[in-house]
Amino acid sequence: MSLLSRKPLLRYLLIALCVVLIDQAVKLAVKLNMGLGEEIPVIGQTFVIHFIENPGAAFGLTLSGIFGLGDEIGKLLLTLFSFVLLAVIFVYLRSVAHVRTALPVLMALVLGGAVGNLIDRTFYGLWFAHLNDYEGGLLHGRVVDMFYFDIWKGMLPEWIPLIGGQYYAFWPIFNVADACISCSIVAIIVFQRRLFAHHTLAPAASPAEVSPQS
Repeated sequence: MSLLSRKPLLRYLLIALCVVLIDQAVKLAVKLNMGLGEEIPVIGQTFVIHFIENPGAAFGLTLSGIFGLGDEIGKLLLTLFSFVLLAVIFVYLRSVAHVRTALPVLMALVLGGAVGNLIDRTFYGLWFAHLNDYEGGLLHGRVVDMFYFDIWKGMLPEWIPLIGGQYYAFWPIFNVADACISCSIVAIIVFQRRLFAHHTLAPAASPAEVSPQS
């Protein structure tokens, strides 16, 4: 019996590692070979590789301005929060590694995606200080994004709360890590009854608890 079959957690950590390696390979290829804002059409203008660097979380959300936080403090707190969230994801993955549904695989994809983006935030401000157009440093990096689908863009109606009247691109620019995280979370929400079925299954009775038949 192989080590991976005896240690289910190792199997899922290997999946997470593959996500990290693919994510970082794509990001490094873009970071080192494209200029910020440069585009490479893949399918006309419908699908393009568009290099941007995201200072915030998913969809460009940042902590700047909340409770008077500046950009640098906001980025630092976001990075530190990502470490905490990463630990929570790992602990949960370990607790469900034995489950015979797709849940551990999906959580491994989330873990790999979280690690991939955390590497950017933690190290890219330091590793690529000579290339960056921002003041970085350890824990002050920006996430490299590149995939863009031009599904729709334009002015939003005024009646939409908070973002009404603003120019908006329907599909945000994302990376491999974002795709793994988003698709996995959507799958968990859609198929939650099947994925979490193990929580509703009653434990099997032991032979001593089974009453003898008359």
